[in-house]
Amino acid sequence: MDAPLADRVKTIAQSNIRRFSAICAAVNGVNLSQGVCDQPAPPEVKRAAHQAIDDDQAIYTNLRGIAELREAIVRKMRDFNDIVCDPETEVVTTVGSAGAFACTCLATLNPGDECIVFSPFYSYHVNLLELIGARVRFVDLQPPNWTYASSQLESAFNERTKMILVNTPGNPTGKVFTEAELKEIASLAIRHNAWIVTDEIYEYITYGMPHISMGRFLEVKDRTVTISGASKTYAVTGWRIGYCVGPAELMERVAVVNDLFYICAPAPLQYGIVSGLSLPDSYYDQMRADYLAKRELLVDTLRRIGFDPFIPQGSYYLLASFEPGRWPDATAATEAILHDVGVATVPGTAFYRNPADGNNQLRFCYAKQMGDLEEACKRLARMGGKRVATSGKG
Repeated sequence: MDAPLADRVKTIAQSNIRRFSAICAAVNGVNLSQGVCDQPAPPEVKRAAHQAIDDDQAIYTNLRGIAELREAIVRKMRDFNDIVCDPETEVVTTVGSAGAFACTCLATLNPGDECIVFSPFYSYHVNLLELIGARVRFVDLQPPNWTYASSQLESAFNERTKMILVNTPGNPTGKVFTEAELKEIASLAIRHNAWIVTDEIYEYITYGMPHISMGRFLEVKDRTVTISGASKTYAVTGWRIGYCVGPAELMERVAVVNDLFYICAPAPLQYGIVSGLSLPDSYYDQMRADYLAKRELLVDTLRRIGFDPFIPQGSYYLLASFEPGRWPDATAATEAILHDVGVATVPGTAFYRNPADGNNQLRFCYAKQMGDLEEACKRLARMGGKRVATSGKG
């Protein structure tokens, strides 16, 4: 039967990230591919969610999220992001930050509208844009520091530009955009009357670089949507609690789209995140210190086995290149490493507008418990630094 599928889904497929995660689980490997963040959630967060379940907080919430969570988000936005917002009109709680991005895109973009995205990119962003019929115009980030050419950024804007997406700290690069870069983007967005959407889900995970939110700049506050969530900060990626903050008129439309698609985010888990947003600064300081130690362990291991890691300024991912000829391409390298030592990675080709640019790169995720990461590094160390020409097939 020729299934009558919608045109928009005929070319979409499971991401390489999920594909290699599934293979890794099947062979009992160590997963450094997907950012599942399989670490313990803070006890305070778990207790609050558990209490909400015991208290039968099980019915639909306000389409914007429970009042307690929106008020906690407002305090966090003021104290951490330097953004003042109203909990009743400028905050929407969503089903993960991915839900926030989907609802924002559906509320702002028509088919054929263009969105500017920096490459390497997070594939879910690009796939969602393509799914709703938006056109993606890319601006290249160049390793090792992931800088871009101002001329290319400026030329990416045109009369069809409706949005520019900024992921800071970034996935997969770990890039943290500087104030000068954000100001340049802001100026161009004003000139071309474009929305600015910032995905800041890794905002608390930076290494010596300050996290700066675009929404703090008053000149673009009325055209900026700030997206974040609880998944990475509190190691609750499966809870699916995200949010977006932006101008009231747009957030009203985003809230309605959120209601149509999801009704609301999981009610008891929203209460858990209220508790998370009340954790002291010491929690975030320790989290950054832990991730820095894990980054250094992985970087040292990769260098010892002949990779050239591009050191991330934030997030818990890094891209690393290998010598051309060591494997035929990035997919072959991923398959070989998984086959030979049981460690899952992601081919760099999954993140570039021109896949060939990532053909000698792999992405590694170090959001693991230290014992699991140490095991992954021990396995990787067995490879040594020699040239290998295996397909990874058994």
